[in-house]
Amino acid sequence: MLRATAIVRRPAVKADRVADTIELDHEARHRRRVAMTAAGGLDFLLDLDRATVLDDGDAVKLDDGRLVQVKAAPERLIEIRTDNPLRLMRVAWHIGNRHVAAEIGPDAIWIAHDHVLLEMVRGLGAAASVVDRPFRPEKGAYEGGHAGHDHAAHDHAGHDHAAHDHGRDHHAHDPACGCGHDHGAHSHAHAHAQAHADDHGHAHASAQSHAQSGPAHDHGTHGTHGHGHRHG
Repeated sequence: MLRATAIVRRPAVKADRVADTIELDHEARHRRRVAMTAAGGLDFLLDLDRATVLDDGDAVKLDDGRLVQVKAAPERLIEIRTDNPLRLMRVAWHIGNRHVAAEIGPDAIWIAHDHVLLEMVRGLGAAASVVDRPFRPEKGAYEGGHAGHDHAAHDHAGHDHAAHDHGRDHHAHDPACGCGHDHGAHSHAHAHAQAHADDHGHAHASAQSHAQSGPAHDHGTHGTHGHGHRHG
């Protein structure tokens, strides 16, 4: 069976490379590994390195280079509207407080159909109706950050998720250094050297002060202050 191991985001999808399409609801668009059958009968195994949200219009890349484009399937949702933006913001707060996925538009919010949430929203003074439409909820802040480094930018080079992640992990070692030291170790070494230098300078200053104080100063003690090194 063909495997799909890379995601091509919508702006980078080329129509001449699309071999088939597949219609998925929101839950089915957030998968890591599952066997799928596209609309034209093409069977393939989605095999990503991590569960990733596929957006409407994105595509997955097959082993042979062809693409299967994803379409958001209509599903049962609650459409929420209010008579003023402030009330809609309050409703959005209550929805977020329950960690419910939500699609936010200029004058409406959509959430997955749920009888309890439907009554809650109406109790907050909002108009709520049941509709069938594609669901495109907001991504989490951290997930959104990760998606900002789009895998589509690497698609032309044939990189899949695993290759991209390996490259990112490898970059943790500074290539300009050539010695394999990471930043944390370098910072620690620099701080240690700086502290040693400061202590060494302080010791010399102390030795110089003692030297000027007269012959009463013991030579052995002076030798210790003069070097300022503390072993162990």
